[in-house]
Amino acid sequence: MPKNPESDKEVGCVFALREETADDWWEVEALYDLCFAPGREALSSYRLRDGAAKVAPLCLVARDDTASVGGAIRYWPVRIGGQRALLLGPVAVHPTHQGEGLGALLIAESLNKAQMTGWARVMLVGDPPYYGRFGFARLDGVEMPPPTNPERVLGRDLVPGAWAGVRGVVRRDPDAGS
Repeated sequence: MPKNPESDKEVGCVFALREETADDWWEVEALYDLCFAPGREALSSYRLRDGAAKVAPLCLVARDDTASVGGAIRYWPVRIGGQRALLLGPVAVHPTHQGEGLGALLIAESLNKAQMTGWARVMLVGDPPYYGRFGFARLDGVEMPPPTNPERVLGRDLVPGAWAGVRGVVRRDPDAGS
């Protein structure tokens, strides 16, 4: 059984984590629709994703032993002041598997993969107490397009000091077309 990296406890169900494929798209989108409020595509994070290719090796799907999607995570390339970064999100866990550590497993595995593949920094818009468990902290001087609460703009170094001196508006990576 997979371990929750936060508590080293076994996750309640057996999940296979693998890279998201085109065949997973409908099920992953249905999971996001189930887990997030209507109109999620209107958020500033989605405007940064429009027309951009996701960072495929980091986009993971967790399927249980019945082959049902239990969770998913995606990443997108962005630029801040000319510096490349990963934009984490969305990450979602099916309501029947919430509280089992699957979200923590998806985050930890994908961050490890991002670091191993040479990414220096990652950011997201999210809940500071939740994401603080994974080393994320508020990014001062990094601005998401409005309307975004600056208190929820968080980042994590994958290479020590990677966010030092990085300032500016988060923009789509012009080299990340689909």
